[in-house]
Amino acid sequence: MKKYIAILCGIGILAAGCGTTGNNEASTSANGGVTLKNCGEEVTYQHHDKLWVHDGSIISIALGAGAGDKINWVSSMQKDKDILRAKHGDIVDRLEDAAEKTPSLEEVVSKKPDIMVAGWNYGFSESNDLNPERLKSQGIDSYILTESCRQGSTGKRGVVEPWQAVRDDVGNLGKIAGSEATATQVIDDMDTRLDNLKAAPQAEKKPTVFVFDSVKDGGIFTSGKFGGPQAIIEAAGGNNATADIDDTWTNVGWEKIASSTPDVFVMVDYPNQSFEDKVEALRSNPVTKDLPAVKENRFINLPYAMWCSGPLNIDAAEHVRKGMEKFNVVPQTDIQPQLTLPASVPGQEYVQ
Repeated sequence: MKKYIAILCGIGILAAGCGTTGNNEASTSANGGVTLKNCGEEVTYQHHDKLWVHDGSIISIALGAGAGDKINWVSSMQKDKDILRAKHGDIVDRLEDAAEKTPSLEEVVSKKPDIMVAGWNYGFSESNDLNPERLKSQGIDSYILTESCRQGSTGKRGVVEPWQAVRDDVGNLGKIAGSEATATQVIDDMDTRLDNLKAAPQAEKKPTVFVFDSVKDGGIFTSGKFGGPQAIIEAAGGNNATADIDDTWTNVGWEKIASSTPDVFVMVDYPNQSFEDKVEALRSNPVTKDLPAVKENRFINLPYAMWCSGPLNIDAAEHVRKGMEKFNVVPQTDIQPQLTLPASVPGQEYVQ
């Protein structure tokens, strides 16, 4: 999703079998180990009391699943600390922040966690030598974010429908942490709110929504049909402009925006490229400056962790719905977001 995406929302080699759908079936061995499926592969975690969790959205998954007392270290949390605190409360301030960005293999090994919870392009990669294979050689297990599971041997990611990816990860981490009841409550709450959104009146012609993560490599970093934004936009009553791309996070050219003629832009808020910079890029580029959505300031800006796969996705869907209602591109409803955005999130004036 950015320069950060290469370090987060969204590479490395995955163990064979990572191209099948995930599920939440799990068993407990006689010696206390937990066996479940992750990226289509059966994995047994014999030790699971000390977790290192990387990236804001994945930290939210672990906290939502009730694993807070087993999270010994986190990394790449600072950009999302405000939204994590708004979602999960003061426990966020008690987490040991062991690395501001992606840690090195040496940093992780020095702490000796039982499991590192991360994803391909969300911490794990070949280039930085931090990946499940290298961790295993050091006696450390890995749990891979379902959204980032590879499609066989291809470089593309995403093997299940995005909401199912959230269910799988919350359920699996609940089993690892021994907090299955808590994880089930989070999944049930998400599904209830998702049903409410789906039951809301829909526009006769659903608005097209373009995910603007960042300007990158001469194009735009955005999200295809297997990323969290696909689920968020559909639940809110819109169509993802890049739903024809079989990947999670990916780069497209500016002409993709022009050809999709979006009704709304949703933006991913994080430090490396400000909301104001993205708006200015749209207003100054000849391909986009005359689009009605740009001229009429139809921008919805939400924190990074709300867009990457996790329990914050349902909160994002509610905010996108209310934003689109504000822009009069979907019918008005009485749906109100359960989560209040921190004042530190820019761009809220456009949807008030």
